[in-house]
Amino acid sequence: MQLLSSSPVPERARDTKAAANEFATEHVRPNSAEYDASGEYPLEIVQEAQAAGLAGRYVPEAYGGAGWTLADRLAVVEEWFHADGGIGLALQLVDFGAKVVTMTGSPEQKSRWLPAVAAGDEITGLAATEPSGGSDLAGMTTTARREGEEYVIDGEKYWTSNGVVADWIVVYAQTGEPGHDGYSLFVVPTDTPGYEAEPITGKMGLRASQQARITLDGVRVPVENRLGAEGDGFYELASFFNYGRIAVAGHGLGLAAAALETAWEYVHDRELYDEPVADKQTVRHRLVECREQFEAARALAWQACDHVMAGEDPAFWASLAKSHATRAAEDIAQTAVQLHGGEGLREETRANRVYRDTKYPSIYEGANAVQRDLAYGHWPERER
Repeated sequence: MQLLSSSPVPERARDTKAAANEFATEHVRPNSAEYDASGEYPLEIVQEAQAAGLAGRYVPEAYGGAGWTLADRLAVVEEWFHADGGIGLALQLVDFGAKVVTMTGSPEQKSRWLPAVAAGDEITGLAATEPSGGSDLAGMTTTARREGEEYVIDGEKYWTSNGVVADWIVVYAQTGEPGHDGYSLFVVPTDTPGYEAEPITGKMGLRASQQARITLDGVRVPVENRLGAEGDGFYELASFFNYGRIAVAGHGLGLAAAALETAWEYVHDRELYDEPVADKQTVRHRLVECREQFEAARALAWQACDHVMAGEDPAFWASLAKSHATRAAEDIAQTAVQLHGGEGLREETRANRVYRDTKYPSIYEGANAVQRDLAYGHWPERER
């Protein structure tokens, strides 16, 4: 059974989806259990994806990228997470910082920072979250003070994507008074003096992806590394997250599909009381409920993708899609583990890996409770 059909995917993104599916089948799925067990960053797989033109390509064609739309991104991400959440996230995050530069940088900044990422020579990241929390973008305490033609950055970031392996990251820091107008974004090469990073270990899921705790102690970057005008960082990052949350909806879709397919296979192959488990009415009903959740989440995600690409109430639709798809993934994965019985409690099983992975997307890029606040605050009919 293959739940990620091409039917809701726009025609222009179907070739990208097919290429991602082929890559995932060959390189990601066979290595899923190994990297989940070791927790190592899958550098070799990342490099293979870069060479195949599937990682680091969410960059405009003018700067060497594939010129993907958000629909391409969603099509690729749901395939990768269907194969494995941890490796899938590692592949997606290659150009995480590069997408911020694409959206907020000047032509000169794009020419400087994007081509090497598109060529597969560099990995990027984003540092926004801090130890005190991640959802309150107007409450971060890392500072960047201007001294002549440089900014000096001090602070600590947490759950920083690719904080150790990245060549450069985008740092979100306070440049004025706390509040929406008091933050800016900076490109920070990770070999800059004062930049220190250590990987976060002991994670419940998404183990193959890398997140880090970083300290910035007197890190100096030139003024030209600031993205956009000083004080625009909050608004720039909020706009960026509208795109990112559609991708996170894709995380949920891929994981939900994997959980439901695994549950279906297991209950049809296993017998209980001398008959297939799937013959039990309760089991059949739970499978149907999961299918209902999955199809509703996928339809909403692709509808939201269209709205965000068109600039139609993007905050509303992105929050709605992210919240619904990631919640559906958690529910379906929990059912899959339950239907596996004792086997679902073993970390080595696919159902268990997926279940652990689903606990993350509902938290990152804005916890789901925050997404509902955002959706309510940007309710389209309310604003008109």
